[in-house]
Amino acid sequence: MRESEAVALPPTTDTIAAIATAPGTGAVGVVRVSGPGAHAVADAVFRPASGVMPSSLGPGRVTFGRVAAGGEVVDEALLLTFRAPSSYTGQDAVELQTHGGPAVLRRVLELCLEAGARAAGPGEFTLRAFLNGKLDLAQAEAVLDLVNASSEAARRNAAGGLTGELSRLIGEVQTAVTTAYAEVQAGFDYPDEGVPEARLKEPLERALRGIDDLLATAEAGRLSRDGARLALLGRPNVGKSSLLNALLGYQRSLVSDVPGTTRDYLEAPLVLAGVPLTLVDTAGIRATTDALEASGVDLTHAIAAASDLRVLLLDSSRPLGPEDRALLRAFGNDENGRGTVVVASKTDLYPAWEPSDLGDGHDVINVSALTGAGLGELRRVLTDRLVGAAAGLELWVGNERHLQALRRARESVSAALHGSDELAALDLQDALGHLAAITGREGVAEETLASIFARFCVGK
Repeated sequence: MRESEAVALPPTTDTIAAIATAPGTGAVGVVRVSGPGAHAVADAVFRPASGVMPSSLGPGRVTFGRVAAGGEVVDEALLLTFRAPSSYTGQDAVELQTHGGPAVLRRVLELCLEAGARAAGPGEFTLRAFLNGKLDLAQAEAVLDLVNASSEAARRNAAGGLTGELSRLIGEVQTAVTTAYAEVQAGFDYPDEGVPEARLKEPLERALRGIDDLLATAEAGRLSRDGARLALLGRPNVGKSSLLNALLGYQRSLVSDVPGTTRDYLEAPLVLAGVPLTLVDTAGIRATTDALEASGVDLTHAIAAASDLRVLLLDSSRPLGPEDRALLRAFGNDENGRGTVVVASKTDLYPAWEPSDLGDGHDVINVSALTGAGLGELRRVLTDRLVGAAAGLELWVGNERHLQALRRARESVSAALHGSDELAALDLQDALGHLAAITGREGVAEETLASIFARFCVGK
């Protein structure tokens, strides 16, 4: 971005207002107002049944009345009043809770704007909370993650960030780095004494372990937020559609004994270990002269290449053929290390081959979609391939900004541990700067802040 195009933060000392509930019809809607004029806006638009004006109410009060302007009554409502600094934003604030009709909320917001408030942009309330010290930057970003969470794992991770768990873990690493930095500085102050290597090694190794523990959850964190694609592959009539239905627990795909009937792919959602998955039932792979079926096979290869994980089905009731071994060679591994899970399907029938017939390097899971045998083991293996060691951890880091800062901090800590004493102080300063950027204590440009909060919805 050129300097002339830099995004500036909005003003934070005026009074803003926005609808804080999701678009559409609901039982209750909320209009939020924050800033030094919040209570004056409430005086202008709210008529309390008690007759006590909102600006005269104490903090933390809930008052019944009507939203009105002149002789117009918009709706009956509840008014919540907050006083700085004891509010979400750290400023004076009010919330008007009305019925949740879109027309009602639009009119209430219009009245607030006519009374002197400015329409809030995306994320302005949380931006003010951050700038006023109510949240650190990691917690503020967790607010957005919590709003957008589409799986239990994503919700859990966001909650961990919001409650300060991520900041606490970052703080432990910062403490270790600061301890080492103090030792280096002491060496500069008393050069004749020097700095014993052991007094630097222990805190720096502790810092590296803390960073590595967080980085080890990166892929699981990404998948919990963005989801994963799992492709079901195999020759025609090996049981892909049956396995999809069995994993889902209901019939999503029609099953036929006629090979080659699936010409296109079919998707279905599934949550596994808190990770949202998209299961993709693909066309059977075989040589064919049918142009439509051939197009389906080509599409299957493209889906397999783009998937996070693949399940390759081999029919255990039919002898292994060259086509099966070709599929093993084509899909047996991939760059991300998760590779392909090989499933011997239809194990309720008499087996025509044994797993050992596939040779070394291929672990096989025996599954019967008809009886359900082996489905638990398949789910366990899929979970292990997707999230690995992170499955037992409470917090997964999936925010790319956080991950970049952690990687840079690790490089600096490692350089301080293995480099010269003369440069260690600079390396540790860099590490502390990268860590502080995660929580927003320092090193975060105004353009970065503007970009972060622009991703929020209006009213949050």
